[in-house]
Amino acid sequence: VQLQASGGGLVQTGGSLRLSCAASGVIFSINGMGWYRQAPGKERELVAVIISNGDSTYYADSMKGRFTISRDNNKNTLYLQMNSLKSEDTAVYYCAKSPNYYMDYVDYWGQGTQVTVSS
Repeated sequence: VQLQASGGGLVQTGGSLRLSCAASGVIFSINGMGWYRQAPGKERELVAVIISNGDSTYYADSMKGRFTISRDNNKNTLYLQMNSLKSEDTAVYYCAKSPNYYMDYVDYWGQGTQVTVSS
């Protein structure tokens, strides 16, 4: 199983980024997926999760209304559209896979992509 995250970078406050996570070695369409992040000196935290068919999503409170998680099962790819970025969104962002159709626990992590929001 490989989860290859990309799309991170340096952006100014208020800007946008779209992260992608390309999955291989899995039957992508049957697994719940999610994005997590870890800021320096902090624990890893949930950003958003999505069920296998994409019909249901969940966001951490601080991301609601600014971030959108989506997936394209034909391309085996997970996305995270991030708008209205704030300095506190600076972190390494990880995509993650669940063995079930919803995200109950993570069995594989991607390698992470750095997002830096400057003021």
